[in-house]
Amino acid sequence: MAGDDFKVKKTESEWREQLTPEQYYVCRQKGTEGPGTGQYDQFFRDGKYHCIACGEELFSSDSKFDAGCGWPSFDAPAVAENITENRDASHGMIRTEVVCSNCGAHLGHLFPDGPTETGMRYCINSVSIDFHSEES
Repeated sequence: MAGDDFKVKKTESEWREQLTPEQYYVCRQKGTEGPGTGQYDQFFRDGKYHCIACGEELFSSDSKFDAGCGWPSFDAPAVAENITENRDASHGMIRTEVVCSNCGAHLGHLFPDGPTETGMRYCINSVSIDFHSEES
């Protein structure tokens, strides 16, 4: 990730100190958590999902749905400007990578196979997001 493109700029050492090893692997090294292992896959409470690395608001529970794929899925970002989409040609396929626009954290991938009117499925790693409840 090109750190010059993002508002939040930290050294890799600073990221390692802030993030857990799994969060670092996913957010900084573009890894993926195992399907069905993330805490937010089958989690449906009202609230907002923020970037684990910088706190930027990314998704709302209003756009979350169960895609049955093993990762939390959303049909749209809460704030479009907070998500950056990049072409990802890794692993012998062409996909759309989704990153936090504020800090560059890898969040997951975007697929054009969602069941709602947007037709989109933001397939997001649980370790890359933090849930903030709307319930008191």
